Amino acid sequence: MKRTLVDLFESSVAQYPSNTFLLEKTKDEFEPTTYSQTKEQVYTLGAGLVALGVSKGDNMALLSEGRNAWIISELAMFYAGATNVPLSVKLEEANDLLFRLQHADVKYIMVSGQQLKKIRAITAQLPLVEKVIILDEQSEYLPGEISLAEVKAMGEQYLKDTPVEDFLSIGRSLQNDDYATITYTSGTTADPKGVILTHRNYTANIEQSLSCIDITQDWRTFVILPLDHCFAHVVGFYIFMSKGAAVATVQVGRTGMETLKNIPGNIKEVKPYLILSVPALAKNFKKSIEQGIQAQGPTVVRLFNLGLKAAYAYNGDGGDDKGRGWRFILKPFVALMDKLVFSKVRLNFGGELRFFIGGGALLDKDLQKFYYAIGMPMYQGYGLSEATPVISTNGPRRHLFGSSGVLVQPLDLKICDNDGKELPDGEKGEIVIRGENVMAGYWKNPVASAETVRDGWLYTGDMGYMKDGLLFVLGRFKSLLISSDGEKYSPEGIEEALMEHSPAIDQLLLYNNQNPYTVAILVSNKDYLKKELAVKQMTLDTAEGKQEAIDIIRRQIDRFKKGGDLSTLFPDRWLPTTFAVLPEAWTEQNGLVNSSLKVIRGKVEKLYASRIEHLYTPEGKNPQNEKNITSL
Repeated sequence: MKRTLVDLFESSVAQYPSNTFLLEKTKDEFEPTTYSQTKEQVYTLGAGLVALGVSKGDNMALLSEGRNAWIISELAMFYAGATNVPLSVKLEEANDLLFRLQHADVKYIMVSGQQLKKIRAITAQLPLVEKVIILDEQSEYLPGEISLAEVKAMGEQYLKDTPVEDFLSIGRSLQNDDYATITYTSGTTADPKGVILTHRNYTANIEQSLSCIDITQDWRTFVILPLDHCFAHVVGFYIFMSKGAAVATVQVGRTGMETLKNIPGNIKEVKPYLILSVPALAKNFKKSIEQGIQAQGPTVVRLFNLGLKAAYAYNGDGGDDKGRGWRFILKPFVALMDKLVFSKVRLNFGGELRFFIGGGALLDKDLQKFYYAIGMPMYQGYGLSEATPVISTNGPRRHLFGSSGVLVQPLDLKICDNDGKELPDGEKGEIVIRGENVMAGYWKNPVASAETVRDGWLYTGDMGYMKDGLLFVLGRFKSLLISSDGEKYSPEGIEEALMEHSPAIDQLLLYNNQNPYTVAILVSNKDYLKKELAVKQMTLDTAEGKQEAIDIIRRQIDRFKKGGDLSTLFPDRWLPTTFAVLPEAWTEQNGLVNSSLKVIRGKVEKLYASRIEHLYTPEGKNPQNEKNITSL
């Protein structure tokens, strides 16, 4: 059956014409745009694109902050028969943007006023680009640029001169296999790859996602994640669109930092039922919740911690484990704490939040327990761009901390060993899936396409196992560490836990490539270290202070080792024997972190190869070495 994103949008407009689809704040409050109003705007812009010369099959790029114009622009592209190449606003470097725009053979660029200077800096190197459409009014336009208002005016004229059926026939002619987007993965290894997702990839994954989560037309979501990512596409706005529900975006500030600062206030105004999250965001929210509690004085802090302790005990691992056995006696106390303390915390999130859905990297189990305890569950999901992206998720119906939840339906999944042989339940191997959500391939990269999708099966490169109908994801198959005796283990969960429980550590990677012991390379939290040293009348400016700082880091890591209070979490042999303190943080600017804030392991290892090597020398094995002291 033909089911494109155009078909989906048309059917939602027909069913829910007067429901609010988009919520946006440009002045004093969030203003609604209904489904039928959105349709008018999409038709006008889509017709304008056709009048401008956009043809079926053209690739267009979209570089903008998340806002109504973003969603309307993408839909308008589909009505013109074009494919969207969505770009992250975090792409600062001209070469990153340039690579994508050149590689994707982009003919038209739609760009916001804030991002325009990046495009202007490289237009001379983009001979294929015919027009740059600017979403915000400018005082001057360079040759080849045109305002969104002018394109819309062209669209209005086009719809007057041409029967609307002629215009609509373009979007209706799209088939399931026609390309909808080319999304560039932020690549944790080589050049970014352009993941081709078809219209059916999207509509299939929307249907699959809704097999795990019930959304009705009265729901609202607030999209914090960048709209260019397919997680935000599918779970952020398309599943809401399919149900006639509402989608709010963050109020765009004059700078990226100002936009970020608008998030807490916007959440209270929108009162969302669902928010998408990634681990970095979850940690920031937790930090601000804890700071808010501390600001209310010692009594509230004691109550909050007591409530957490009781809720942790009562909830166990969530789901069926909640309140089991003797723990049912805690129920009245947990309810009381919820009323006294946690309900007030939830007001900061609008008071109507049902749950978060967490994607991206693995979400630390302790973080999941924290959000569950305060009545805002953060359900861990799993997916990747090549699967459009959702493969599995925890949700209100079934969840278990530490798992990545139940598979979306319909979907086939198998766990394979190195030779591609299928393994039984409970055994660890590579996660391999088959379904209508599997990408069409990588743009202009037949070799990588053939390696990744074989006989319709997508080889994810991730390691995991199935147990009792739940998927457990352990990390990248390719980032497995191998100890000297050949034992393989995944570092991600250990790294997350070390950072979560060690305030002296901001970023950390483990390393072991058949070496005698595991080591860590890390970025310290200097503000925390300075505060700790100040208590002892020491500073980071002296050798004595630096040695004490290294000891603070060591003591926090030692909590996970034999005799420490967290020693039951991981085998000793997987924990770092020693560590290198690095002089600078890993950021998107220095290319060591990708756009979804995941550390690019290969690049970090390559850049600091000499420091890693040093950790396997007698001098480096002792953390109190000259290189660490110099780095601080």
